[in-house]
Amino acid sequence: MAIRTVATTPYDDQKPGTSGLRKKTRIFAERPHYVENFVQAVLDVMGEVRGATFVLGGDGRHFADEALRRTLAVLAGNRVGRVIVGARGLFSTPAVSCVIRRRRARGGFLLTASHNPGGPDGDFGIKVNVANGGPAPESLTRRIHARSRELRRYHVADLPPDLDLARLGEVRLEATVVEVVDPVADYADMLEGLFDFAAIRRLFAGGFRMAFDALHGVTGPYARHILEERLGAPAGTVRRGDPRPDFGGLHPDPNLTWCRGLVQEVVAEGRLDFAAACDGDGDRNMILGRGIFVSPCDSLAVLADRADDAPGYRGRVRGVARSMPTSRALDRVAQAHRFAFFETPTGWKFFGDLLDAGLIQLCGEESFGTGSDHVREKDGLWAVLFWLQLLAASGESVAAILHRHWQRYGRDWFSRHDYERLDPEAAAGLLADLRGRLAALEGTVWHGARLVQAEDFAYRDPLSGEEVAHQGLRFRFDDDSRITLRLSGTGTEGATLRLYLERYGREGLMRDVGEVLAPVAARARALCEIERRFGRRGPDVVT
Repeated sequence: MAIRTVATTPYDDQKPGTSGLRKKTRIFAERPHYVENFVQAVLDVMGEVRGATFVLGGDGRHFADEALRRTLAVLAGNRVGRVIVGARGLFSTPAVSCVIRRRRARGGFLLTASHNPGGPDGDFGIKVNVANGGPAPESLTRRIHARSRELRRYHVADLPPDLDLARLGEVRLEATVVEVVDPVADYADMLEGLFDFAAIRRLFAGGFRMAFDALHGVTGPYARHILEERLGAPAGTVRRGDPRPDFGGLHPDPNLTWCRGLVQEVVAEGRLDFAAACDGDGDRNMILGRGIFVSPCDSLAVLADRADDAPGYRGRVRGVARSMPTSRALDRVAQAHRFAFFETPTGWKFFGDLLDAGLIQLCGEESFGTGSDHVREKDGLWAVLFWLQLLAASGESVAAILHRHWQRYGRDWFSRHDYERLDPEAAAGLLADLRGRLAALEGTVWHGARLVQAEDFAYRDPLSGEEVAHQGLRFRFDDDSRITLRLSGTGTEGATLRLYLERYGREGLMRDVGEVLAPVAARARALCEIERRFGRRGPDVVT
């Protein structure tokens, strides 16, 4: 196997976002050396990588097979010691984190754009994880970007054309061993150690009816093995479980907009006891019960409140964290249980130091991401199993668990409105304009409520002391409602403005979310001048 040094030209647009480098698939596929440049830039800033172990895989989306071989070729060209590859190139994001931690790897490369659409006209991405199993921190992604802009060469190995990445086993390529592994095994074993699988098996044996929608993403094989084989759920419980390069034409994002059929079946028609869905790479989750949708904010709060129901967390939770746009439901649980509480910017990487230091054990984001210290990524199937654990331990329905929670803590009605494919300059101009008027806006009245606090969220890591500013704007009103707005870091076309709406109350707990938040949504549109600035009458996606 020959190892060559290839001359290249740097790109200016390889700055990782919230979850790695994401672009339209055609950019990765058609620009010369685009994949190789980025992978080499990562390795160059990681220090000495000769002899180190890396994990490699992804969600199987379009172009993943080619990107897998290109990434592997650069890893071997840099003489890393071992590359652990998921069979057929498949690995869910939380499973990669699990394997990195179990095998003490230097890091991993995830070939995914998570919940973004796939296919030749869809999105692709390369996400970098580090030795703790979590996403690359800000300090590293800044160095990756700087290196990518000055890169003039990369090292690459000429892989054998007959290299089979579907067959389990090891192949030595000069100094590098390629180890093809079952992508499910280690991850499933880890989860079985956290939850009472026997109790969940009894739940299914008693006639409990569930559906899991994998949306033709990577979680299909994981869910079939864990739910149907290990836990005894009936065959067919897992739907759309075969990973496809274009996700079967679906948008692999588990929310009320993109999973309308499942929501109709469970929430509106009540034909199942429980349902769940995960996104393309398996790190997001949606939870549904008969007649009810569980918002991600409420899900995190309930799991924290009932953590002792799960063997792996009994008596062990001392701290919790949420992202800045997530509702305050978790705050109330933390206060009641006297947990340490942290509020971070959006992006799972901000939880990493807190998890590593043992300051928190559970964490989550409003964007359908929930997790714990078992890995350093949000974990969709873990959240599904945690809810099954609660149902098995309590004998209650999803609705009953939520009602009991709201009766104790009150309810935070919450929704997110996304305005997609906006002109980037206009979107940036909105935030700049509001940022410059924050003090002047305090005390003004919007649709019957007075704005009592306006702030530009900044965060200082309590361990490293690193500070990040301008993470989003928040507006609190005197009727105990809040509006948060920020630009998404995961889109690939134009700008995505996200408006997060919430309101707290202790009366009328069963009122509809849309009804309660209607005046808050009207305030948000007026405050941001949505129609005047962008010509939009309403959001593209409501979750």
